[in-house]
Amino acid sequence: MAAVFEVLAPGLLTTVQDRGRHGYQAFGMPVAGAVDEYALRAANLLVGNAEGAAALEITLLGPALKVLSPAVIALTGADLGAMLNGAPLPLWQAAAVKAGDEISFTGVRSGCRAYLAVAGGIDVPVVMGSRSTYLRGKIGGLEGRALKAGDRLAAGEPAAAARALVGRRVPPELIPTYEGSLTLRVVLGPQDDHFTAAGRETFLTGEYTVTNEADRMGYRLEGPKIEHAGSADIISDGIPLGAVQVPGHGLPIVMLADRQTTGGYPKIATVISADLYRIGQAKPGDKVRFAAVSRKEAVQLLRGQEEKLWRLAELLSRPAGRVRHFRITVQGKKFEATVEEL
Repeated sequence: MAAVFEVLAPGLLTTVQDRGRHGYQAFGMPVAGAVDEYALRAANLLVGNAEGAAALEITLLGPALKVLSPAVIALTGADLGAMLNGAPLPLWQAAAVKAGDEISFTGVRSGCRAYLAVAGGIDVPVVMGSRSTYLRGKIGGLEGRALKAGDRLAAGEPAAAARALVGRRVPPELIPTYEGSLTLRVVLGPQDDHFTAAGRETFLTGEYTVTNEADRMGYRLEGPKIEHAGSADIISDGIPLGAVQVPGHGLPIVMLADRQTTGGYPKIATVISADLYRIGQAKPGDKVRFAAVSRKEAVQLLRGQEEKLWRLAELLSRPAGRVRHFRITVQGKKFEATVEEL
């Protein structure tokens, strides 16, 4: 595939991510994948990709990218001040770019992570069923690392003609907001009984601050200490996405996409799936509170979030002209041709 982007400057942390590497946690391999799956999936839908196609996850300070070949892109998630050739690049909608264009970012306005999808998906090798970058293991993505200046990224073949994609957008009511103060809904457990009643009350009434130790593996929070009922150690067991671990110091850690597969600290609660994108979009200094909900409520809230994506997919499912690719030979010379159905 032809390269579509050249990295002029890498930004703070820009990696290739899809929906993760599932089925290998029993062997010690973390899932990885996009921290904000809602934004990733929406970006892919806008450009005609499967929801789980690989895209760029951009953290806080964005990269500078040079476009090497015509493409359709969509940028969702955090508002990092995206620019196309020095003019604002609208979020949550598909746009055409041509060779020579430059994409850049001026700085954080809201949220923490943006997702840049390209029609056809970012084309990097599949490792254990995923293209996601797992930085600590140095696998997936582009050579298992964050992007650096000089890198070139290719895209797969688009599923639809550019003219059918450009201008597609997410309706305002389906676009989430990223607040600097948020309440995360949690299901208590699996080890909430390892904490005193006062400790559980502290967890559910205290206000916490996202520290600078917040990355793809987990978010350390600062605030009132949560009292253990006994030892702060347990026999190591599995760590689900969104688990809230509380080590001996009494301060919670919310585990995210690059979390280790097992751990020996008790987990007082688990952030519900529908709220995972919210903690993933929090920045150092943002305020966090926790509120308990039932498992039934958690399932209903997740169903509501999925319905938003189903609705978006339905809105974008109008007929699109198919793209067909041909390789032909004329007088011994080989040519490639792309034809759009009208």
